[in-house]
Amino acid sequence: MEHAYSRLLLLFSVVALCLGNHSVRCELTYDYYEESCPHLYTIVQQHVFAAMRAEMRMGASLLRLHFHDCFVNGCDGSILLDGSDGEKFAQPNLNSVRGYEVIDAIKADLESVCPEVVSCADIVALAASYGVLFSGGPYWDVLMGRKDGLVANQSGADNGLPAPFEPIDSIIQKFNAVGLNTTDVVVLSGAHTIGRARCALFSNRLSNFSTTDSVDPTLDASLADSLQSLCAGGDGNQTTDLDVSSADVFDNNYYQNLLAEKGLLSSDQGLFSSPEGIANTKDLVQAYSDDGEQFFYDFVWSMIKMGSIPLTGSDGEIRKNCRVVN
Repeated sequence: MEHAYSRLLLLFSVVALCLGNHSVRCELTYDYYEESCPHLYTIVQQHVFAAMRAEMRMGASLLRLHFHDCFVNGCDGSILLDGSDGEKFAQPNLNSVRGYEVIDAIKADLESVCPEVVSCADIVALAASYGVLFSGGPYWDVLMGRKDGLVANQSGADNGLPAPFEPIDSIIQKFNAVGLNTTDVVVLSGAHTIGRARCALFSNRLSNFSTTDSVDPTLDASLADSLQSLCAGGDGNQTTDLDVSSADVFDNNYYQNLLAEKGLLSSDQGLFSSPEGIANTKDLVQAYSDDGEQFFYDFVWSMIKMGSIPLTGSDGEIRKNCRVVN
């Protein structure tokens, strides 16, 4: 009964969003594949579960894949396209975004039971949701019916994806550009409760930080020491957990870490400690650190909003192979 009520409430929320925001794709539905590909959910579940059993981090990787897809050209699977001019080779994605093989395996199985029916963009969205669920996070019914884009946009990925070095105001502007707001910035940053990051993405905080401080003064001293040991002498590709408290569990410890100055990335800690964060996002960080249930609810809502960013340009297609257009 509680699940039915939550689903109805979210449905009404999506309708309200459609009426109030023309950038949201309102033709998406919960039951889009109910008749055309009823085995979709089982197949995606099985592949994501197996991938996470082999490497728990894959749940976070699939979630990040969906995020990086939606912020460029909308949620259109364009990040999956091969080619040196593709989004895979954009600076924020190169040697960073993962999970392509999981999507390939899911697509291959789906093509054997319901060929040319399920879009790669929908596979990415659904796989991301199971990555969250199998990490202990909230369940939500994923809206379906996306089409696959015909082109990748490497420059859009280079310029449009939020970077861990950017000030909070700049990140908020990039979210605004795709129809998301400041609350969405704080909520979706909470996805960093799972996953790992390379030294190259936070080493700027560990030495020569400013003219007055060698190490970022908003970084816990003991954490800074351990990160310096990890990254010293390396090529920047060493990794560590984004959430120092519960690396593989989707929870609200991410926000509690920020209160203790244990956010790994500048863009994480900045939500609580930077001047822009103090002005715009600090109160939300405090609220989610106190109330994990509220974080879960708002995370679902923000994921639905992000997953509804419309495909730009052409109407798209259903790719037979997620790596190439038909």
